[in-house]
Amino acid sequence: MGNESSEKLARRYLVRGRVQGVGFRWYVEREAYTLGIAGWVRNNPDSSVEVLAIGTTTQLNALQSKLRQGPRAARVDNVEEFEAQPVTGLNKFRIEGAW
Repeated sequence: MGNESSEKLARRYLVRGRVQGVGFRWYVEREAYTLGIAGWVRNNPDSSVEVLAIGTTTQLNALQSKLRQGPRAARVDNVEEFEAQPVTGLNKFRIEGAW
């Protein structure tokens, strides 16, 4: 088994539904911070929300279920998961494109 549980993996998630204008990015930032996940969240022009998450398998699985849940005002129709490469030096979670 080795150190699988502590190995950092990266996943990209595309969340579709009513997920913009409902505080979704702030919700994701808070949940990622609580789980100790690095990465970012941003709105896409096609009205989906994109998340890059770097963490252990356990952390990523927990985040994915939070993404499926969403904040109260959101309606999550679909969460797609993609393999991603961990980003060197990215050790915090941030909201991109929010002013």
